[in-house]
Amino acid sequence: MKFINLLSACAVIFSQVVSTSSPEIESEDAQLYFEELAVKYGHPAQKYEVITEDGYILALYHLPGSKEVPVLLMHGVFGTSDIWMLRGNISLPIVLANSGYDVWVGNSRGNRYSRRHVYLDPDHDPAFWNFSFHEMGVYDLSATIDTVIQKTGVKQLNTIGHSLGTTLFYVLGSIRPEYNARINVFIALAPICYLNHIQPLSSTIAKFVPVLGEILNKLNVHELFDEPTRSIVEQFCTLPVVGYKLCVEEVLFTFIGRDPEEISPEFARIAYPHFPSSCSLKNVLHLAQLHNRKVFAQYDYGFLRNRRVYNSSVPPEYDLKKVTMPVAITVGRNDKLSEVEDVETLRRKLPNVVSYEVSPREEFNHLDDIWGAHMDVYLYPFIFKILEQYSES
Repeated sequence: MKFINLLSACAVIFSQVVSTSSPEIESEDAQLYFEELAVKYGHPAQKYEVITEDGYILALYHLPGSKEVPVLLMHGVFGTSDIWMLRGNISLPIVLANSGYDVWVGNSRGNRYSRRHVYLDPDHDPAFWNFSFHEMGVYDLSATIDTVIQKTGVKQLNTIGHSLGTTLFYVLGSIRPEYNARINVFIALAPICYLNHIQPLSSTIAKFVPVLGEILNKLNVHELFDEPTRSIVEQFCTLPVVGYKLCVEEVLFTFIGRDPEEISPEFARIAYPHFPSSCSLKNVLHLAQLHNRKVFAQYDYGFLRNRRVYNSSVPPEYDLKKVTMPVAITVGRNDKLSEVEDVETLRRKLPNVVSYEVSPREEFNHLDDIWGAHMDVYLYPFIFKILEQYSES
């Protein structure tokens, strides 16, 4: 803890020194939370608490609209509802709300807005962090969908997921197939399911994650990007010049694909106070297993515990044939996490893909779906075409 505090203090001092020579003024959006951003851009949000079957308390935000079929947005790994709002007037929730859509924005367990439980304390109970995207799909997404349906009185809703936010729908549709009928259409942005073709540095880290996980578990570390760590990341990554160079060009673009035209230094200083948010170690371990085992399956506990949990030596695969909801997919050729080859595998296994698009923009990376400066030009026509196509369903 002393080492963390020292790093944090150094970052603050360096930030003050650099900023005295920089004329840049950081946008206020960097420090605004979801409800404040919603008010600023003309659509005050209603907040709901969603309590899952296993006791997690999730935040769900609503931007009211007049169109009959509501639209639910689900964020990706290390994200929150905020990530959808950081482009101001061209942010997807705002654009949808401006077009009259009834917009709902969810939060999965463990992030800044859903770090609560009916009896577990995330700061003192390791059991709070005993979840991966499996529980997010089976419990969080189902409870969120049920809440939207209950509050609106509709029988179906339109849904949009980004990255790991898409994974939750494959999990839910396969484990609890009755939920397929509650989804009018699902738009999958940069879908994550198979990770067979991810490139270094991601593939290299995935190989070492199991060993790192064992070490962190022994050290009783179950939460990634907790508040002290998050503060350090924010302070360093929002530094003028050096923050963008290190955090975006050297790290982020290595993982997601390079696209400085869409994610600029000015925008990075808005984004990093909101990202990354806290996440469970188990979730990252599960994602690494997708790559290392080359199969879309439930969490691998090891031979003996698998026998107890699954009555099998290996965890069961998610049966994508049961994911019968209509799915519209879009992916970028420059996406280093959602590789086109892996998305093609997903496409072949899903029984009801109603639209599939590889972005004609060559630089399109893993975050251009939610953070791109020109999303309204290269992405939103696809989204609105699908929503309008299913508006009468």
